[in-house]
Amino acid sequence: MTATLPAPATARPAPAPKRDRTRPALVVLLVGTAVLYLWNLTDTGWGNGYYAAATQAGAQSWTAWLFGGLDAGGVITVDKPPAALWVSGLAARLFGFSSWTVLAPQAVEGVLAVWLLHAAVKRTNGPVAGLLAGAALAVTPVAVLVFRFNLPDALLVLLMVASAYCTVRALEKASGWWLALAGVAVGFAFLAKMGQAFLVLPAFTAAYLLAAPTSLPKRFLHLLGAGAAVAVSAGWFVLLVELWPTDARPYIGGSTNDSLWELAVGYNGLGRIFGGGGGGGMGGGNVGFGGATGIDRLFGASMGGEISWLLPAAVVGLLAGLWFTRRAPRTDRTRAALVLWGLWVLVNGVVFSFMSGITHPYYTVAVAPGVAAIVAIAGRELWRGRAHPPVRASLALVVAACGFWGFALLDRYPDWVPALRWVVAALTVLVSTAIVMGVRRLAALAVVTSVLATASFGVATAATPHSGSIPVSGPAEYAGGGMGGMGGVDVGGADDAELTELLRATTGTWAAATVGAQGAASLSLASGKAVIGIGGWSGGDPAPTLEEFRRYVEEGRIGYFVLGGRGGGGGGGDIATWVADNYEATTAGGSTVYRLS
Repeated sequence: MTATLPAPATARPAPAPKRDRTRPALVVLLVGTAVLYLWNLTDTGWGNGYYAAATQAGAQSWTAWLFGGLDAGGVITVDKPPAALWVSGLAARLFGFSSWTVLAPQAVEGVLAVWLLHAAVKRTNGPVAGLLAGAALAVTPVAVLVFRFNLPDALLVLLMVASAYCTVRALEKASGWWLALAGVAVGFAFLAKMGQAFLVLPAFTAAYLLAAPTSLPKRFLHLLGAGAAVAVSAGWFVLLVELWPTDARPYIGGSTNDSLWELAVGYNGLGRIFGGGGGGGMGGGNVGFGGATGIDRLFGASMGGEISWLLPAAVVGLLAGLWFTRRAPRTDRTRAALVLWGLWVLVNGVVFSFMSGITHPYYTVAVAPGVAAIVAIAGRELWRGRAHPPVRASLALVVAACGFWGFALLDRYPDWVPALRWVVAALTVLVSTAIVMGVRRLAALAVVTSVLATASFGVATAATPHSGSIPVSGPAEYAGGGMGGMGGVDVGGADDAELTELLRATTGTWAAATVGAQGAASLSLASGKAVIGIGGWSGGDPAPTLEEFRRYVEEGRIGYFVLGGRGGGGGGGDIATWVADNYEATTAGGSTVYRLS
């Protein structure tokens, strides 16, 4: 007798795929983040005029777009690599140059960063933890600030989070390809803000060496491949700049020898870490912008209100998580995630705490994804294990760290919603005590208590227009304009109408030249014409040289030389002296003006 298979009708049907019930919540998170980052965005105007002028130049000239030129005529670049300007420059070309196309790309990058952080945490610790991580990043004040402003840090953070997501995918099945993609993302992050992108590499390396489910030799081999991907994706543009004829591209602003590599190693590399001389005549550090160096710098007056809201809770959650997973298998995903995000925070935090070169508070946005991920992972896993008293106590300590440090930070802003800090303190005491006592159904209230202070400050940041080169988070009465005199531009005022009309009427390559990039950016944004910023950001870069400037004038390519007023400060070295000796000065819009052609 031959065996027969059961009739198809009697076969057990395959189980239906599990429906992701958190997808609507993810949609709400992303839509809410978009609203937070885009609402009344143009109230900020041009934001940082230095980068806005470079976006304008990129919309007018492909060469300026490729190299990050400050002016469409191609004299000098900004003192950063151009990846962030590639995005805004393309937006300006597609939709027209405006405040919206200058600022909206960063907001979109912020929404994408929130989405990718959610996706990375979800893969290791589930959808709830992913949602919590995304939400925590979205409302962190320094993240709200940066994603509503035209700084290269927005693209830097997006690419760093993308590289973390790829690393998490690589950890699942020991995938060399996913790890190589992580390297590509880090390499392009280098083209957004140079060496700062590499601060996450120790975290990715340690997590992969620890937890990838394959042999140790293969783990090392995959890391070598990822390192090669970093080198290629970062190095191709450095090589392009070195090989491109120097007379056919702008001078590399901030460098001492017209080299992007030197800019990366010097002014934007070791100069940022150790201070001292930098490119373009920028000597010394300016740690005053970030506060005194030390282990408490991230909690201090300059940086505390930007990034530290959830940082104490992240430290507590990280230590608790590592302790409770100490006996887990080598490939345990929760421990691997804690190692990855923990080293992310540690390395970035130590560098920002002790770097003695040029430091701005908004740099700390690079720490925010790691802090958000740790708090979300620790909170979720501790909640799941709350039946055990030591775990409950750890969870209560995480909530208490969020609430009481939030109270301390809000106390630094006593005139802004004074009652809020007391509400936070009361909720913190209530919820922490209830968790220790084993009260159930507190999850939503615990989350609200933990993020109430930082979320409120983040919303206040979104409601405040910002400008200048060093914007800070917070409500208008504390945030201010952000040193608008250094790159901040308020164009179109009545006093400047005469000068603006003079520049708009020119037909040469450059409407004007002035000393320094800040004044040039102001004039360029007001007139819509290219303006040479002699000496770049600091006025000390050797571009253009006197010989080059005289040739431009002889060829009739520069309309005016503007000195003082909105056009910039006095000085200008040999060029200003040569102009004063050979041309007659007049005044327009509060500036001294020399007609050159």
